[in-house]
Amino acid sequence: MKLLRILLLTSRFFGVLFLFVVLYFIAAFVLSNIPINSDFTQCEKDCIEIYILTNGVHTDLVLPIRNRYKEWSASIPVGNNSNNDLQMNYIAFGWGDKKFYLETPLWADLKFSTAFNALILPSTSAMHVTFYKHMSEKEYSKKIRISTEQYKSMVQYIEDSFQKNNEGEYILIKNLSYGSDDCFYEAKGIFNLFYTCNTWTNEGLKQSGLRASLWTPFESPILGHYNDKCESYNMPGL
Repeated sequence: MKLLRILLLTSRFFGVLFLFVVLYFIAAFVLSNIPINSDFTQCEKDCIEIYILTNGVHTDLVLPIRNRYKEWSASIPVGNNSNNDLQMNYIAFGWGDKKFYLETPLWADLKFSTAFNALILPSTSAMHVTFYKHMSEKEYSKKIRISTEQYKSMVQYIEDSFQKNNEGEYILIKNLSYGSDDCFYEAKGIFNLFYTCNTWTNEGLKQSGLRASLWTPFESPILGHYNDKCESYNMPGL
């Protein structure tokens, strides 16, 4: 009888789990295809160019490192990465699961336990900051021309995603980078199934008045609002 009871409880557990997974993907599909700010059009005068960058799983928001409205290098010094190249012109922001970032610099380093914990267990977050000299619209990136007001809204959204110390400075995670042009900072928010790296990107677009999904945990609907043929670039992260 005990064995039968255990088998019954186990079957119920996996039945509920399967139902949850099915409902999750149905919700993601439906809500990802409900557009927000569908009346957005590309700016034509006094525009600022930003980019959405993808690796097929994770998305970054890419902004000019400096203009009349924001000097990012004042709060995120280029010297915080090992390259220390002051000629960088773009800065990419990717919010995500801190432990995943720490343990998975490359996709080859991905472990089942890391992926499982990132998806199932709520966890603290980090902001991955990457510097670029050049940025152009390619198969893995999409350029968007936005107004100054939309840009200011996005800057505020990104700034509000960083943790700050008592002096109001972003908190650098020392001795952590994937290469010579990136670094990590402590971020606000909890990573979970319902708020992923792509949910963060989508929220940034939505709050800035740009085309976005009502909700999405995945990268493809984000790019789909701008270019359904955007392919991926091999950068790690969740």
